[in-house]
Amino acid sequence: MKWRRFVSFPILAVLVLMEMVYYGTVFVFLDDWLGLQSPAGWINAVIFTSLASFTLFSFFVSVLTDPGGVPSGYFPDIEDNDGSDQESRDAEALKKRCDKCPAYKPPRAHHCRVCRRCVLKMDHHCTWINNCVGQRNYKAFFLLVAYGTISSLYSSVIIIGCGIQKDWDSTRTTHIKTFYITSGAVISLLSLTLGTLLGWHMYLLTHNMTTIEYYEGTRAAWLAKKSGQIYNHPYDVGSYRNITMVLGPSIIKWLWPSSLGHVKEGTSFPTVRDTL
Repeated sequence: MKWRRFVSFPILAVLVLMEMVYYGTVFVFLDDWLGLQSPAGWINAVIFTSLASFTLFSFFVSVLTDPGGVPSGYFPDIEDNDGSDQESRDAEALKKRCDKCPAYKPPRAHHCRVCRRCVLKMDHHCTWINNCVGQRNYKAFFLLVAYGTISSLYSSVIIIGCGIQKDWDSTRTTHIKTFYITSGAVISLLSLTLGTLLGWHMYLLTHNMTTIEYYEGTRAAWLAKKSGQIYNHPYDVGSYRNITMVLGPSIIKWLWPSSLGHVKEGTSFPTVRDTL
């Protein structure tokens, strides 16, 4: 059952954190600053609730969506070059067989030691969603980070705005000041962490890379430089096309994490050589 993935301390911690941030932002800081009954307070509450809802929905999709496993009976497509016989092609196919599970690995697939299987276009195994990030749930994961970043930044603005307008001279207890400072520090740290992660995955998205491929490419580039050559990531087919292969051809559907009609089977991918 996919729902068993929620029986995990990191996932429960994320859900509790989301609830605390939402409740504190809306019912403590926003209510204290603008008042939820005022037009400005009501509009900000609706906007933040929408962002929080999209974040939560993206989180659920990331957790529950299978990242993609190797199809049963998959066999790698071995080019029949001149002079090659069946024995040499079998030897080439054997190189593409996973040494940890009885399956052939398609391009960009990697074996996850946590999930104990090969995952299509694997980016990494994420403890916070108790799932691998791969071919079919990378979009949801990317949107989770994006919506989470925007939501935390919005929360930071509300907390700072509330703190600026508050009459601290009439506040005699230090507990409230400590609460405000602690809340501001925590949400600022969260915004910085998520913002850094978002920037990283925006780079990967526009270059059509996974995290694993980035580090593999770093070593390949170093080896190529030593031999006087230039390494180019083979799956980088242009920024816009790279983005549409993950988020979809329709810009409107980019914002919906479960819109996956454009996602291919994940056993083959266009390369720079195909565009020449």
